[in-house]
Amino acid sequence: MSWTPLTGFLVVLGVLAAASAFGFVRSARDGRVRRRAAAAPAEVLSADDVGDLGRTATLVQFSTEWCQPCRAARRLLGELAAHDDGVRHVEIDADSRLDLVRRFGITRTPTVLVLDHAGTVISRVVGVPRAADLLDEVAALAPAS
Repeated sequence: MSWTPLTGFLVVLGVLAAASAFGFVRSARDGRVRRRAAAAPAEVLSADDVGDLGRTATLVQFSTEWCQPCRAARRLLGELAAHDDGVRHVEIDADSRLDLVRRFGITRTPTVLVLDHAGTVISRVVGVPRAADLLDEVAALAPAS
């Protein structure tokens, strides 16, 4: 079989289509809240793992020093915690806490775990979270007035 210019063009076109599809899928999933399935075993972070837990929620952010999107996530989560006394933001350096990275299957930074008042993981966000989605998660954890 011989390669022709048309064959090369089709190969390049196929690679570009596959890369574009991957980019669209990743973009659509990035920053979305994924709730823990009710049937899934509960994952828990204790005060020994993250320090004091928030009264309503704790937002645990796994970051690395070189991660650019982690800065935007840090700012967003910090603002959310500053506006709600019951919410605490904890940032964990993924490079120095490999035990937690392995335990919770962290594959990308930033990854944010939303914990309830007892430290149970309620949901996770891979990528920079969307503010409205996080507000909804925290509001669902707030005690009824």
